[in-house]
Amino acid sequence: MIIKVLCVAGARPNFPKIAPLMRAFNARPDRFQVKLVNTGQHYDEKLAKVFFEDLAIPKPDMDLEVGSASHAVQTAEIMKRFETVIQAEDPHVVIVVGDVNSTAGCALVTAKHFLPEEFRFRGKMRKRPVMVHVEAGLRSFDDDMPEETNRKVTDVLSDVLYVSDPAGLKNLKAEGVADERVEYVGNVMIDTLLYAKEKAMQSDIMQRLKLTERGYGLVTLHRPSNVDEPEQLKHLLGVLDDVSHDQPLVFPVHPRTRARLKDMGLELDPARWQLVEPLGYMDFLRLMASAKVVLSDSGGIQEETTVLGTPCVTLRENTERPCTIEDGTNVLAGSRRETILPAYKEVMSRKLEGRVPKYWDGKTAERIAESLLKAFG
Repeated sequence: MIIKVLCVAGARPNFPKIAPLMRAFNARPDRFQVKLVNTGQHYDEKLAKVFFEDLAIPKPDMDLEVGSASHAVQTAEIMKRFETVIQAEDPHVVIVVGDVNSTAGCALVTAKHFLPEEFRFRGKMRKRPVMVHVEAGLRSFDDDMPEETNRKVTDVLSDVLYVSDPAGLKNLKAEGVADERVEYVGNVMIDTLLYAKEKAMQSDIMQRLKLTERGYGLVTLHRPSNVDEPEQLKHLLGVLDDVSHDQPLVFPVHPRTRARLKDMGLELDPARWQLVEPLGYMDFLRLMASAKVVLSDSGGIQEETTVLGTPCVTLRENTERPCTIEDGTNVLAGSRRETILPAYKEVMSRKLEGRVPKYWDGKTAERIAESLLKAFG
């Protein structure tokens, strides 16, 4: 039996997770027929299309070109367009990654789709595609985060939950998910990082920005809780401006954040700040690997800095990736001056031991492919 697989991506964080899965499935053409669906949730070329070049991802077989909208409108449009795809393809497996609107929307469509022919999975016959969530079980326990809703919805709908953080096993068990649906396989994001690292270290981004090794901090901000409220964004940038007196800061500015800065008329001292356009994966990986510290509200960056051994200050009140604190280089700093500055001083003063979570070894996608082969017999 040839297993027909649809891999779904749509937003910037999805592409580094999809790339190793595509390689793993394409390495077994005798068992897998894989196609890539790009929902187009991120439509800015700097935020999405450049990833296809940097990570050598094949051109998507289907591009839904959904674009930006409110959560409800965007998710509805994703579902409408993906329904057409799944009806045409009738896949045995649909794989979604992460926690964006594309993840939840496509999971819901898949859960209600019936195939014209039954197939055997884990010894039983079924007519619906196998819904697979990669990076399952992550929880911030903050229901104000749209991503938290997407995670929970997707995990409930999925038949197979591949976990990337050991805490995910505990979270899913506490929610009553049956053990046979859950497997800890490691982190596909790290597969991509290790695959790309050697090439990324050849990037000339350091020369272009006139930076020296460990001579700068790297900043990213994009979460609505940090950038949508003018007073909170102004407060955060004020705290980071204090940090910029220790070392200059490089700030690739997310379109959401750039719009807020313009609206508020906020300017950052160019003697201590470099504001740059969003970067491709290779350039950004090079900057993370060579930074003295990363200050960010991103989830994926917590993981990447852990493997790179770069100190990371997470500008949030919670994290869905606790292993990056327990086994990595991350410190949870909150979002106020009185918590950020002590956390920054802590992470800069401690000796990093280079601990990396189990199975963050670059072979997660291969484990997922083998797991599915076993499940299909």
